[in-house]
Formats: sequence, structure tokens, C-alpha cells
Amino acid sequence: MYDLVIANGTVATAADVYRADVGIKDGVIVALGRGLTGAAETIDAAGRYVLPGGIDSHVHIAQPSGEGIVMADDFESGTRSALFGGNTTVLPFCIQEKGEALRTALTDYHAKAAGNCYTDVSFHLVISDPSEAVLGQELPAAVADGYTSFKIFMTYEALRLNDAEILATMDTARRTGALVMVHCENEDAIRFLVDKFTGEGHLEPRTHATTRPVVVEREATHRAISLAEVVDVPVVIVHVSNGAAMEEIARARARGRPIVGETCPQYLMLTEDDLSGMDWEGAKFVCSPPPRDKAEQTNIWRGIETGIFDLFSSDHCPFRYDDDRGKLNPKGRNDFRHIPNGIPGVETRLSILFSEGVMKGRIDLPRFVAMTATNHAKTYGLYPRKGTIAVGSDADIAIWDPDAERVIRHAELHDAADYSPYEGIAVRGRPETMILRGKVMVRDGALVGEKGYGAYLPRGLSDRAKPPTE
Repeated sequence: MYDLVIANGTVATAADVYRADVGIKDGVIVALGRGLTGAAETIDAAGRYVLPGGIDSHVHIAQPSGEGIVMADDFESGTRSALFGGNTTVLPFCIQEKGEALRTALTDYHAKAAGNCYTDVSFHLVISDPSEAVLGQELPAAVADGYTSFKIFMTYEALRLNDAEILATMDTARRTGALVMVHCENEDAIRFLVDKFTGEGHLEPRTHATTRPVVVEREATHRAISLAEVVDVPVVIVHVSNGAAMEEIARARARGRPIVGETCPQYLMLTEDDLSGMDWEGAKFVCSPPPRDKAEQTNIWRGIETGIFDLFSSDHCPFRYDDDRGKLNPKGRNDFRHIPNGIPGVETRLSILFSEGVMKGRIDLPRFVAMTATNHAKTYGLYPRKGTIAVGSDADIAIWDPDAERVIRHAELHDAADYSPYEGIAVRGRPETMILRGKVMVRDGALVGEKGYGAYLPRGLSDRAKPPTE
């Protein structure tokens, strides 16, 4: 009757925790009950949590990163690492470079992913060149084809849009029902501070954090929300690092604005002091926005506990540290301005939140599932196919041992970077068996599924964004 039964486990969704067996047929969950029999294979999950596979909706894989710089992970290593971390779906970014057609960018990016994935994948677009043709024709066509979310940047000279461009791009989102994600930092303020501090001879990695203070993120968050209000569209504020930006989200919601808030592990576990490492090791922690201080870590936990944050993503953006094409490229080893921004983290995201959140009593198990799977599926047009354990949903399941204890060591991870920013952190709880659309991909910590089983997912419109009816 069933291809697979997961028996005797404790099932958790975003709404409930209960004991049940899970019956799977043809890659889909077809039964939830007790004492399910007649399966070709049965996995005994006694003493284990049976959770929806994680969805990491903010990862960077095989992404163009500037002249002479190469991102550490391709789709093979990136999705393998994601799988071992408890994830069954990841959403990386397909970047439109200046002057490039969206369809060209998508064709090239699909070619990188094809046949190489251990998890399912779906792509966000990054809009860097919002020409009339892009906004009037190419982007609406892409949304109709299932690319229903896109990201805009308020920082990085090669990517950032000015306010007029942001408004025009948001208006296309309003017309098509696409969802806008925004990286909120004020580039002009950052340039002013960079010129000031480099003029005084400060070139070390720690200056990266100094030149991107809380205020430049808070101001840009306020502006992004204000521009979205002008156009009347929902917006996702990604990788929030501090309490001031959180308050902008809270105030906007109090006015009735539909704002999705996202944060990441680096804002719980790292601080700006990590960028002061000896022998340029601070370069390992250079990312944007940068880690803050202990007080802001407390603020981010408050946001997780109180619901300001809907999404907990990794912002996995891996570069090798000791590499001429990575963090220590010839310019980057002497000047923070040339250190590529980003840190690896797709494999450690879930373990960190489970250990520090669930096992330490900060959040309950349904909140963990919501922040790491269900809300991602709902936000990005994948629910209820993904992100939950329910009859009719894809059988994407992570079986967790809640009591397994380990210390994070990069040598035991599966990405293609050469370090982890979370090296030496002790965590409790880990995914030990991973199932993707009914197929066992990792069994008791060992890879058994093949590369290429992961599929590309066209998406529907977000629960947060629908096109106008007029």
C-alpha cells in the first residue's frame, strides 16, 4: 500500500505536535495515523522528531561575484550541504547583470543547476537593470512562468537601485503579484564612512562593520517600507541584524502594512568583534549587514520570540578564506573593501536555531517549524506542496535526533568552503535521516541519494502578494 512508512515518531508542524506514523506513496504523503502497515520500507522513528524538510529561502550558489572572485559552492556542493543540514528545498538568487536580459540570466543559471542538485530548488530573480523592457515585458513574463519573487539592493554599486528605480520595480510587482525582497543599507552613507575611515588608514576587516553601522540599515529599512507603502505592495525585509530595523517593521505592521521580516544565524551567534581576528582572520566574518554586538543579539532573539521575524534563513554566501579567488584575494588580503561579502551557513542554520531556540526553551517546536519551513513555503508560493507534513504534501521530511550533541567543525560539513564561521559552537539536536519527495537521501547521517534527484520548482504567487483585481 505504501512505498515508505515513518513509524512511531513525534510529528511536528507549524500548528501542532503529535504522535503519528507517516505513510508515503509516489513521493507524496498519503496517510497520517497510528499503526500504518503494508509498506515496502518502514523507518522506525521512535524517540525522534519527524519534521518538514527545511526550506532555506535565502542562499547564494554559483553566483557571479566580481572579477577574480569565485563563489565556493556550486549546486552540487551547495545542495548537498543543505541536505545534510536538514533542508529539502533551497531558493538561490539568479542575478541579472547590467544590460543582461532576464531570460539569458535564467537560462545560464538553470544550466548550472541542471542534474546537480540534492535538494529541490527554485530561483529568486535579482533585478539590477530595471529598464522599460525588463519591467514592461521581461519581468511580467518571468512571473507568469513561476519566478514569482525578486530581490532589489539598496547597496553595492553594481546592484543597487535608486528610489525611482525601486518604485518602478515595485510597481511591476504590484501589477503581476510578485513579491519584492529588499537588502536594506544606505549605500551613500556607507561610501561616506568608507572614505572617512580609509582616509585615516583603517583597512582591516573590522572596518567593514564600522562603515556599515546600525543607522544605515535602519534608515534604509524605513525607506524601503515607505516606498512599498507608496506603491502599496508587501515587502520582505531580508537579513535584519538589529533592534532599530525591527522597530521599523513593527511600526509599519501597526499601520497595517504587510511586511515580512527575516533574520539569520550570524545575528544570533556572531558579533562585530569577530571581525577583529588576528592575522586577517576577521575576513572570515565579513558579510552585509555585519554582525552587531551582544545587545543586538538579544534584540534579534526578542524578534524571533515575539513574531517580528517570520523567516529564519542562512544567507549562505560562501567564499573560501585561504584562496586567491576568495576572502584572501590579492586585494582583499590588504584592504577590507576587496573582501567578498558573505559567509557559509546553509548546513548549520537549522541546528543552531534548534539548539539555541528549541532546546533552550526560547521557542517551541511549532515555531521552529514555522520559521524554518512553513513560513518560507507560504511566503514564496510553495505551500502546501512544501513546508508541512500533511496528506497531499510532498514527502519532504527530516527525522531529527533531539538529543544528539556535537561541536560544529567544518571538517565534518559538506560545503566547498574551507571554514565555518560557527566553528567550535556546541549544538544539541541534528537531522539524521532526510527524505525528499519520498526518497531517502540521507540515512543515519550517510548520503544514499544521488545527485540530480533534486528538481526545479516553478512557484505560485505568494500568500502575501496577489495582483490587483481592478
